[in-house]
Amino acid sequence: MIAKLKGLVDSIGEDSLIVDVGGVGYLVYASTRTLSHLPAVGEPVELLIETHVREDHIHLYGFPAEGELKMFRTLLGVQGVGVRVALAILTILDPDALLAALASGDKTAISQAAGVGPKLAARLINELKDKVGGFVDEGIAAPTAGAGSQEFQDALSALVQLGYKPSQAHPALLAARSKAGEGADVGALVKAGLKELSK
Repeated sequence: MIAKLKGLVDSIGEDSLIVDVGGVGYLVYASTRTLSHLPAVGEPVELLIETHVREDHIHLYGFPAEGELKMFRTLLGVQGVGVRVALAILTILDPDALLAALASGDKTAISQAAGVGPKLAARLINELKDKVGGFVDEGIAAPTAGAGSQEFQDALSALVQLGYKPSQAHPALLAARSKAGEGADVGALVKAGLKELSK
């Protein structure tokens, strides 16, 4: 099984690229987000690979980081989510943004992906919301990834000092910030985070 490819960008298509590894071209499917951030043709590239083997084909799916690959695998575990839908979700939401949407129950954000309707978005939230904290432990997101503001990080630190694990506090604060708004101060975030943790 191919787990990683390191070579040169040979060409970039609408939903895939060809990676030249020692003169052998590998066709790799990827999200539009990944494709848009690739180096120029002829430049070095390194991608983590998920290999899918079927009776009639072998498909390679490429990801720039471990977190995105793990999220891809997680999405495929939800009924109704195939590779195309999983890549579509990761095109509009990076892993941190998707975790925030799951934590806050934001069906609208998830429904923006091609092939994802309200019912599937609700199923994704129902099945994955309780796993958001574990995603931090699994390395899909860092405890402060996507936090950005100093207020968020200070609030996270405060909750950890109160005895909560980063993997518990992080999703709670993502949900709290989603409801309180980007401009919320540390006190408001901590208060809202504690409310989320008490649910």
